[in-house]
Amino acid sequence: MSVPNIDWNTVWQLCHKKNSRHKYNKVAFWDKRAPEFTRSVKETDYILQFLEMMNPQPEWTVLDMGCAAGTLAIPLAKKVRSVTAVDPSPRMRELLQERCEKEGIENVRVVDGSWEQDWDELDIHPHDVFMASRSLLMDDLSASIAKAQDFTRQKVFLSTLVGNGPHDPRILSAVDRKFTPGLDYIIVLNVLRQMGIYADVSFTRNSSRKVYPDHESALNDVRWMVHDMSEDEEAKLREYLQETLLPVENGLTMPVSSPVRWAVLSWDKQTGSDTDMVEE
Repeated sequence: MSVPNIDWNTVWQLCHKKNSRHKYNKVAFWDKRAPEFTRSVKETDYILQFLEMMNPQPEWTVLDMGCAAGTLAIPLAKKVRSVTAVDPSPRMRELLQERCEKEGIENVRVVDGSWEQDWDELDIHPHDVFMASRSLLMDDLSASIAKAQDFTRQKVFLSTLVGNGPHDPRILSAVDRKFTPGLDYIIVLNVLRQMGIYADVSFTRNSSRKVYPDHESALNDVRWMVHDMSEDEEAKLREYLQETLLPVENGLTMPVSSPVRWAVLSWDKQTGSDTDMVEE
């Protein structure tokens, strides 16, 4: 099969089906990880870099699909007219509500929902901007992108994996597991191109090193990378961390690794898509 004839949405579906039982596709995983996930994302430059690329405007209404605990919904709410924040995880939504109350934010509407649901039934209507930050966990990517197009009036912003993403292959290697990268952004970019969408691509970059007060804290921080970790694997991981972590001021840290990158794909609905062009 020649490259121009590859159906990239089918490639996405096949890869996603292969990982369909993965923990990242399950609400229970995100409920459990919600508190730690919320803390860890604040420790990176991802939010600042994403918002700089987005350049939010005060008159915007924003639909945030897969909002988690408000990673971007909270800072966005301080810059735009309103945010509709959608997530299927009850714990993530609970944490988002708590953050809104704590910070006195009143222009965020929190909705229990997902990519696959009927958004009209959830009383979600088109917004100025549609955004999905690191939440492309659907089976049918092209159908979801078409849906995003229908629910935006101006712009779309998607962010997704680049290579290993936040995973550290050294952790899986330490427990003798093979690391398989996820669905890289290049598949998303090719799906968009076959849909007649010309997306701009930028990358966030984070190379900060976490500092842990002790080995146990480090173990708890990285254990999410090892699905259903056995007692034997946990013992191996403890041993690896004890041998690998480096002493620094105020604690311990991992040796330097490659920076974590996320791809931010964006386009203007009126000028970035062949499908919206009108003949004069």
